[in-house]
Amino acid sequence: MTTPSGITAATAGSRRRVYWQAGFTLLVLTAFAVLARRHWPVLQSGAGRLVVADPGWLLAGAVAAAGTWLCSALAQQGAVTERLPGGRLLAAQFAASAANHLLPAGLGAGVVNVRFLMRQGLGCARSATAVAVKGTAGGAVRAVLIALLALACPGLLRVPPGPLVPIAGVLGVAALVTVLVVAGRRPRCGRVLAAAVADVRAVHARPARAAALWGGSLAFATLHSLVMIAVTQAVGLRLPPLTVALLYLAASSAAALLPTPGGIGSLDAALALALTAAGAPAATAASAVLGYRLLTVWLPLVPGLVLLAVMVRRKSL
Repeated sequence: MTTPSGITAATAGSRRRVYWQAGFTLLVLTAFAVLARRHWPVLQSGAGRLVVADPGWLLAGAVAAAGTWLCSALAQQGAVTERLPGGRLLAAQFAASAANHLLPAGLGAGVVNVRFLMRQGLGCARSATAVAVKGTAGGAVRAVLIALLALACPGLLRVPPGPLVPIAGVLGVAALVTVLVVAGRRPRCGRVLAAAVADVRAVHARPARAAALWGGSLAFATLHSLVMIAVTQAVGLRLPPLTVALLYLAASSAAALLPTPGGIGSLDAALALALTAAGAPAATAASAVLGYRLLTVWLPLVPGLVLLAVMVRRKSL
């Protein structure tokens, strides 16, 4: 049984993490605001270019953006063995995308999905495991896509000089060993880890679930890349589609390391920098980033928040 002192310590630790993330988020957003003010003429020109963009390509981007929620629902279904109600699952993904822009480091989407799975009868640990499995599959798919596109577009991405890659590998192995040691010394951690491994095995023992998990994750990353490609075509940015896809995946993966809500600020800066480094004019790159954000964040944000409130009121979350 957990003692009151243990609960107090856990609560204090959780609060410290939230404060740290909120502070770091504020720092990133402040830096982004400073950069936006410094480059305001470029952003203004980019917004003007977006106004006269090709509506056909923008419509194609909007359709691709709408498909991302279907893919997210498919991947989440693939992360559990139980059958989830399709309509409510899709609604939860739409609401989660809106919540993701309110809390740092993707916490909003994670919380919404965990609550939804718990409402479907899964325990807290199993719900958290399912969300983690979905996130891990998405990260693995992105890494594979980046590797394949980097081979198709040689010279576009460069490995940082020095021993950064070996150091990152050593740190990753050390983290894994630490988790295993802690799990071995603490029976409760060991039981949680064993239950998570059992859930992952159960999912992959069912081909339909495994296909939904990995296929949904692949389609999700692909459709987001297609949104970016459609927007670049709409604003007249004539970079090759594979180049745009690689730049988007690399920039979004790098931006995920900064705990800002929905990558606001971090993704915008990384994506604009990647496009300009590939040879795009600054104003055109800015309009492409604004267009991507318009289709994936600002247009669906208010409906998503309304749906989130409705689902909370109806106790679906």
